[in-house]
Amino acid sequence: MTEEQYVIEMRNITKQFGTFKANDNINLQIRKGEIHALLGENGAGKSTLMNVLSGLLQPTSGEILMDGQKVEISDPTKANHLGIGMVHQHFMLVDAFTVTENIILGSEPTSGVTLDKKQARAEIERLSKEYGLQVDPDAYVRDISVGMQQRVEILKTLYRGANVLIFDEPTAVLTPQEIDELIEIMNGLVSEGKSIILITHKLDEIKKVADRCSVIRRGRYIGTVDVKEVSSQQLADMMVGRSVSFKTDKKAAVPGETVLSIKDLVVKESRGLEAVKKLSLDVRRGEVVGIAGIDGNGQSELIQALTGLRKIESGTVTLNGKDITGKKPRQITESGVGHVPEDRHKYGLILELALSENIALQSYYHPPFSRSGILNHGEIDTYANRLIEEYDVRTTSEKAPAGSLSGGNQQKAIIAREMDRDPDLLIVSQPTRGLDVGAIEYIHKRLVEQRDKNKGVLLVSFELDEILNVSDRIAVIHAGEITGIVDPKETSENELGLLMAGYTLEESRAELQKAGETNE
Repeated sequence: MTEEQYVIEMRNITKQFGTFKANDNINLQIRKGEIHALLGENGAGKSTLMNVLSGLLQPTSGEILMDGQKVEISDPTKANHLGIGMVHQHFMLVDAFTVTENIILGSEPTSGVTLDKKQARAEIERLSKEYGLQVDPDAYVRDISVGMQQRVEILKTLYRGANVLIFDEPTAVLTPQEIDELIEIMNGLVSEGKSIILITHKLDEIKKVADRCSVIRRGRYIGTVDVKEVSSQQLADMMVGRSVSFKTDKKAAVPGETVLSIKDLVVKESRGLEAVKKLSLDVRRGEVVGIAGIDGNGQSELIQALTGLRKIESGTVTLNGKDITGKKPRQITESGVGHVPEDRHKYGLILELALSENIALQSYYHPPFSRSGILNHGEIDTYANRLIEEYDVRTTSEKAPAGSLSGGNQQKAIIAREMDRDPDLLIVSQPTRGLDVGAIEYIHKRLVEQRDKNKGVLLVSFELDEILNVSDRIAVIHAGEITGIVDPKETSENELGLLMAGYTLEESRAELQKAGETNE
């Protein structure tokens, strides 16, 4: 194929930060009217490469061609002029502005010297209809759903005349229904001759939507394949550089005595309504208990109550037979609880602090990390480096701010910190949200290891395959109550789905029988 037929060609792109090469001599070719997936582990250099293409970063070496012509993309404004637009993973929108105001921000249309908002609104309405985006130009961003905010970001790029759209992990924050709608939108865009570059590590999405896929690993280009001609397993192996297992190897659990006992727990949510209603559950040593449920059924409030982050209205929580109801977070962690929170940015890390300081967050006040209130940074750094190595946290240095790491590596750092304290009970919430298959496999293995060390593990996840794969018992939560406890070997996704919708165990089994299904 001749270079003239590529809408974008990136040749020998290298991007260096100090001595670290985030991109090492990468080549990428995008055809007009295709969805081209860019696949790689967390921290492989995908976003860096696209930040170079969208003008946010300058390459250390290499060149970019558009339609065969060499171009200099010195900043995002230049990228916009060239027709390259990026839909970022974390939306760049102003809550207090309307959709129209957000879209025109930075490229306001004028009639003479006055702002012509009417003309802009009409153009936004036209684009919204043409591409099936169904966005209300007058709605305030604070009042619309996350999926709708993403459509505003897409409209923003189209309004600026983008022919090449870069989507950075676009489905990370969407519901399954919104993901289907986004795929439809993407197909509509390419049918109009646009080209899409899709940064992702979700193999099922690539199989669903992409034409071709380029893989990068640890900053290097591995190859480009036709998606129709490869399996998800082949893509996973290319991405990680070894054979990846989608199934967690584990021997049968040998549960011991009860480590966590929850009795008749009542917890309120922020508006003062009961989110957890007289919930009782035990976790024993040597087992993983999974909590399955649709988001918003009391999982967050339950975990926050168990870890001292939310007030308990009534009921009791005991750990190793000792009452820890209503204790402060530090007292709870000191009594033998490790906690990997669902929101790693809000509750797990202080993004501005160095990675080493984040790794020491749970233990900095103990010797050898401090004496008489004075931190010993040498000891903290040595400890951090040991965990960085042991848990394969990819970072330029232990001194790098936690916020500069990829999501997967931030998660590994939290898991390293919590597991290394050797807690009797490990509470993990959404441990693999936004992670690639290699990182997921690794974290699942670590959870089972914890169980095999005769610890109790409480796992909360919205991913049913994760719950079925890792748990030894599954408790299903609906509207703040446990609707049933099942054995993963004897249940099915359909049964779990009915329990998650509020059916009791008897009702769900009767329903499945009626439909001619069993769990065998």
